[in-house]
Order: sequence, then structure tokens, then C-alpha cells
Amino acid sequence: MLKLRLKRTGRKRSPSYRLVIIEHTTRRDGRPIEDVGFYNPITKKSSFHNEKISNWLKVGVQPTPTVLNLLKNEGII
Repeated sequence: MLKLRLKRTGRKRSPSYRLVIIEHTTRRDGRPIEDVGFYNPITKKSSFHNEKISNWLKVGVQPTPTVLNLLKNEGII
């Protein structure tokens, strides 16, 4: 099953996250199938590829609860 989830990047105590499509059994920082955006919780800056995300959701990719909240706040869902 494919998931739409966050992949942590950045330095210690300075996190930023990439929004990725990844197999659910893969570790958090494993190799993703596709990058579809990023989110920085410190500056609250985010950028999402709306078309790619909507296409993956139509195919059946399941977002995690945190990603679902981010997408609702951005108005994608």
C-alpha cells in the first residue's frame, strides 16, 4: 500500500519535511517513489504540487493523519 507521508530533512533541532509518496513498509527516510512538496514547521512555509497530489489520491494513496491536516489547511482536500 502506498502512503502520502512526511520525510524528515534538515539539521538537528531544525527540522523540515518533504511530502513524499512511499511504500508503507519502507522506513521513514527511505527512498520515495515521488516528492510532491515540502513543509517547514518552524517558519510555517509549505509548498505542494496540487496536481500531483490529487492524481495520487485518485489512484488510492492514503495520507497519514498529519499530512491530511496539512492538505486540509492548504485547501487541497
